[in-house]
Amino acid sequence: MTTDPRTTPVIVSATRTPIGKFQGALASLTAPKLGAIAIREAVKRAGIEPAAVEDVIVGHVVQGGAGQAPARQAALGAGLPGEVPAVTINKVCGSGLKAVMLAAQAVKAGDASCVVAGGQESMSSAPYYLYGLRSGVKFGNQELVDGVIRDGVWCSFGNQHMGNYAEYTAQKAGVSREEQDRFALESHQKAVAAQQGCLFKAEIVPVEIEERKGKIVVDKDEAPRADTTLETLAKLKPAFVKDGTVTAGNSPGLNDGASALVVTSVAFAQAHGLKPLARITGYATGGGEPKDLFFAPIVAVRHLMAKEGTTIGDYDLVEAN
Repeated sequence: MTTDPRTTPVIVSATRTPIGKFQGALASLTAPKLGAIAIREAVKRAGIEPAAVEDVIVGHVVQGGAGQAPARQAALGAGLPGEVPAVTINKVCGSGLKAVMLAAQAVKAGDASCVVAGGQESMSSAPYYLYGLRSGVKFGNQELVDGVIRDGVWCSFGNQHMGNYAEYTAQKAGVSREEQDRFALESHQKAVAAQQGCLFKAEIVPVEIEERKGKIVVDKDEAPRADTTLETLAKLKPAFVKDGTVTAGNSPGLNDGASALVVTSVAFAQAHGLKPLARITGYATGGGEPKDLFFAPIVAVRHLMAKEGTTIGDYDLVEAN
């Protein structure tokens, strides 16, 4: 089967900021500012003029307090012309990947030949909400609501913390505490080894932070810990359910950071002398009941294999969020 170079999507550049810990080194930067850093660098590495970008699609979940049109803030902050439109996507954990899928779809449809796609988040910048003041408060205390929890990790359908669903998933899938702890340990070990081997260096754009004592440069992820052991992980108490298995040590962290890709058509890449990093051959989405959200990737992968006529054995690497 032949493919039309005008509607075949490829990735010509990819970059990201370091991933900062909650209230860590990147806490002073808003999500749009982090996004701007990633977008500027992605366009620079692609070797194209900013005006060549036809659209910007950015995933951003915890948007409270970020201001109007976070994706456009990032685009303009990156130095793209005002004529370049932008749209913000919120599909919770899948937001950034959905942005890439939409960019690929735009190319496949012939609607665009050069699109920037990515994701941005600053959980450190999330505000606290004080509901009820708009209509007036006559008497009594009012509760502050944490924007990180309300907009980021609280299920609006089941009215409970996502950590409870992690416990449900572990029980349903038969994943033990020890297996979760061991997976977490191996994640730290792999990340630390990658840092020590400078494997992330090429994809990271260093971020300069102005502080009272002067400028500092953040150029590596903050979360990986070389001192993590099974023994220390085993000592942690369950975080969400009494006698549960999910802890602060085997759960994903709260982070700040951004990433960006430049997605073009093969024809655009050829015309501009660009060497693609990868070709986007397929994509799919899947869903289910809210409590089964952590099983949704299985549904999506099955949809993808059905569309592409492949089996899981055809893939050399599987990376799952």
